[in-house]
Amino acid sequence: MNSRLFTRIGLTVLSAALLFACSATSSDDKAERLAKLKEQREALTAEIEKLEKEVAGATPQEENVRVKAVTVQQVTTEKFDHYVQTQGYIESENSVVVSAEAMGSVTRVLVTEGATVSKGQVLAQIDNSVIQRNIESMQAQLELATSVYERQKNLWDQNIGTEVQFLQAKTNKEALEKQLASLKEQSDKTRIKSPISGTVDQMIIKAGENIAPGMPAVRIVNTDDLKIQAQVSEAYVTRVKKGNKAIVTIAELKKDVEAKVTFVGKTIDRLSRTFTVEIDLPRDPDLRPNMTATVKVIFETNPEALVVPVNLIQQINDEKIVYTAEKKGDRYVARRNVVSVKGVYGYRAEVEGLKSGDSIITVGFQGLNDGDLLEI
Repeated sequence: MNSRLFTRIGLTVLSAALLFACSATSSDDKAERLAKLKEQREALTAEIEKLEKEVAGATPQEENVRVKAVTVQQVTTEKFDHYVQTQGYIESENSVVVSAEAMGSVTRVLVTEGATVSKGQVLAQIDNSVIQRNIESMQAQLELATSVYERQKNLWDQNIGTEVQFLQAKTNKEALEKQLASLKEQSDKTRIKSPISGTVDQMIIKAGENIAPGMPAVRIVNTDDLKIQAQVSEAYVTRVKKGNKAIVTIAELKKDVEAKVTFVGKTIDRLSRTFTVEIDLPRDPDLRPNMTATVKVIFETNPEALVVPVNLIQQINDEKIVYTAEKKGDRYVARRNVVSVKGVYGYRAEVEGLKSGDSIITVGFQGLNDGDLLEI
């Protein structure tokens, strides 16, 4: 555009010069030559002014303007959770290993693995034949002693006999009753009973094996009361509290379970620099003790947070920068926004410095400058 304008100016000047030269050689009348030159000067001046206005009003060529193609996404307010994530495992509140209270050979196993048992139910029997014979003998002696006591009492009530005879008969009967009760108690200890209601998870003993007090016999698990136990970094000791919401993810079951923190430990482990948290789980037949789980303990929630992908935040000269697209006339330009980050969780960041409705640049933001023209 500029080159064409200057070409036109050059041709006009050249034409005037030729006319001047021709007039100088063809006319000897100076007055006539002067009049013609003035006319040419006026025409030339008008043409120059016209061309100057066109040059001044000309716009730069589009190809010299920097335009960058980008993709944008509108920023809106949303719920945003601040949380700590850790690993934990499932425990049963009622998971016990039942052991024997007496020594002897196991004569019968009365349940199988997977069976549902109730509290107090007999699981296995230890040989108690000797104790049973002693009980039978003691019962016979007690019957005799009871009969003697009753006769002595009748005589004593009639003031017949001595008080010593009556007291001896009474004492003998009571002593035999206590001995019989002791034998029955010993016999009862030969029965291995379930201390809780639940499911037989493991039968450790078998019929014919010898067992002694304290040896494990049966494992009983009650899956109605399960909990998660996990370790949390001491950095969150002032944030994680009892009652916090928790999201428990069981990878094997491909499900999330919502629960609450029921216990927060007060002691920091010297080696791991962590403290213990426990989370009660709802009843679920698919959950099993010792399953591993991912735990998110949510300690703060902002219901109207401005959230952006963390990878869109650039660190430039100790400032965190996010670029947005702003409409200017019929074009879009890049705007440089300094933001502060309140928290980063799950590749997303809660920020301050933007407003709802801003068009954040998600693709093509690298290398942008404030004011660059954009193509969306």
